[in-house]
Amino acid sequence: MDINTAITPPISLTAADTARFTTLAEPKMLVKSPGSHDPNTQSNYLIFYPLHNKVSITIDFEKKRFLGDITTQFECRQQGNCDEILLDTRDVEVQGVEILSGPGLKGWSLGEEAKKGNYGRQLKISLVNGVDYQSKVTAKINFATTVKSAALQWLTPEQTTNGKFPYVFSQCEPTYARTIFPCADTPAAKSTYEFSVRSPLPVLCSGLPTTVGSFDKKSGSLLYGYEQKVPIPSYLFALASGDIAGTRVGPRSWVWGAAEELVTLKAELDGEVEKFISIAEDITDSEYAWGTYNVLILPPSFPFGGMENPVFTYATPSIISGDKENIDVIAHELAHSWSGNLVTNATFQDFWLNEGWTVYLERRIGAAIHGEKFFDFSSIIGWKSLEESVNEYGPDHEFTKLVPNLVDQDPDDSFSSIPYEKGFTFLRKLDKLVGREKWDKFIPHYFKTFRGKSLTSNVFKETLLAFFENDPEAHKALTTKVDWDKEYYSPGLPEKPDFDTSMVDICYELAKKWKNKDLLGFEPTPNDMDGWTANQKVVFLDKLTSYDPFSTKDVDLLAKTYGFDNSGNMEVVFRFYSVALKAKYEKYYEPAAKWVQGIGRMKYCRPTYRSLAACDKELAVKTFRARESWYHPLCRAMVKKDLGLDD
Repeated sequence: MDINTAITPPISLTAADTARFTTLAEPKMLVKSPGSHDPNTQSNYLIFYPLHNKVSITIDFEKKRFLGDITTQFECRQQGNCDEILLDTRDVEVQGVEILSGPGLKGWSLGEEAKKGNYGRQLKISLVNGVDYQSKVTAKINFATTVKSAALQWLTPEQTTNGKFPYVFSQCEPTYARTIFPCADTPAAKSTYEFSVRSPLPVLCSGLPTTVGSFDKKSGSLLYGYEQKVPIPSYLFALASGDIAGTRVGPRSWVWGAAEELVTLKAELDGEVEKFISIAEDITDSEYAWGTYNVLILPPSFPFGGMENPVFTYATPSIISGDKENIDVIAHELAHSWSGNLVTNATFQDFWLNEGWTVYLERRIGAAIHGEKFFDFSSIIGWKSLEESVNEYGPDHEFTKLVPNLVDQDPDDSFSSIPYEKGFTFLRKLDKLVGREKWDKFIPHYFKTFRGKSLTSNVFKETLLAFFENDPEAHKALTTKVDWDKEYYSPGLPEKPDFDTSMVDICYELAKKWKNKDLLGFEPTPNDMDGWTANQKVVFLDKLTSYDPFSTKDVDLLAKTYGFDNSGNMEVVFRFYSVALKAKYEKYYEPAAKWVQGIGRMKYCRPTYRSLAACDKELAVKTFRARESWYHPLCRAMVKKDLGLDD
């Protein structure tokens, strides 16, 4: 498609449904015992389960707030008299409650702020009369976000890529949907959505468009409609508005960003996304369920590599490196279309079911494209990340468990590579135990069995053992060679897999030459890395950081020989600065500080700030303070913790 005309929507428009609340085939909780209740929600989702939501929002860029209402149809899931709907709220104004269908409204109130876990205030909606099992109640709640809403980042024009217009985007994972509107903010509850969003700038939501940019005589804004017919948890609600345009990069995929960026974005992703989709469909033996797959490249303050919002994946601009070396982030977020979005962890204690599975699928996709050796090559990079996370927490810390106890905890505090890489390592172990041929038959069974549902780690175990019940060899391996309690609940590192190191050996050999350079008389040249991928350079630099600090002379030689300090690949630059800062080389303090001021992705900025603080705490704090308001609220809070700042 002509890139200059690519601001049209990626699908044909259909008429927006009128106010409807159809009872859909909703997911049912697999386990209803108290032990399966999500500890990070104050809602009573096991009693009043949300089926469908209509969200109406007006975006006010001047006041930096969303003003609107959410209308939710609930179903009573408990035998007996159900007369109270409990929902999550945090830092959001509740301006009114109505009961549109069902018994009348007796009253509503907000509880006290939760003392632990940052759970916010519970909204209690009391009904005049109780309702029976499977009865429906529809409630409409008017709300306004506040400046404290952690889900929203408001950008001035100067903070965007092209500097022309303001920008806002939401980030609701893990428990921040409650800072936009009252809801059952838990991954255990899935519901469908209709979105109606008024904004002066283009809008993208986590659904398919129904009306785009319609004018209804209200000056200064247009109305955008979207719908999501596949039930999703609250953390997958997503909305972005700004100077956004798009272009097609595949038969069912688009990339979105500032219009000036589209040529570059298209060059990086064109033809790549469809390969990822097709391979994922083959592995799971199921079609992509979400219509089109769209990648929205956000401004650089976005705190993550990507966010798997349905239909519209958010992605960091750091994946656009010019060499296609970092687009595996897209393979990861695309894999979430099955693991996480269709099949979801019931609580964030079971987060590994989302992320471990997704990393596994991502690496299977990579192996299908780059060859089987890539699977372990990528795994070795992941293992290094896992080691760093365990070292950061300490080997006995609760958050280093595969299934941590998050009672009274903020799930965001437990965010690290552990559920990703420890989860992947466990799945890799199961794959090896039963054998790839048998394991590949379980994968489609798993995703079809739990499609549209949420599950716990215990349910996963039961499902796996039941699947191999009639295979004595596999079943015996899974019951005698897997200590499930140890795998789930032991802190620290798991047993290190026996990786195929053939793709990293050359990297390690060169790193060893650098380590013993003077002893060996080694003289490095740019030809040392002929034919290397950027990821092999990453492995090389990772190995260097595991050694004792380099001399400042050798850091200079690294930069001069291989040009790491001028690389367009952030994975490479980040690790070079890690080597330089570990060497306490003052020459690179200011360049690293300047670099991190433009990096919002926590994978890079948090460890860089920590390394900078270890070298020059005053500079690290000064650097952060100068750009504090530029960072996303989630990133801002985590860096403050890293730097020991209390305010």
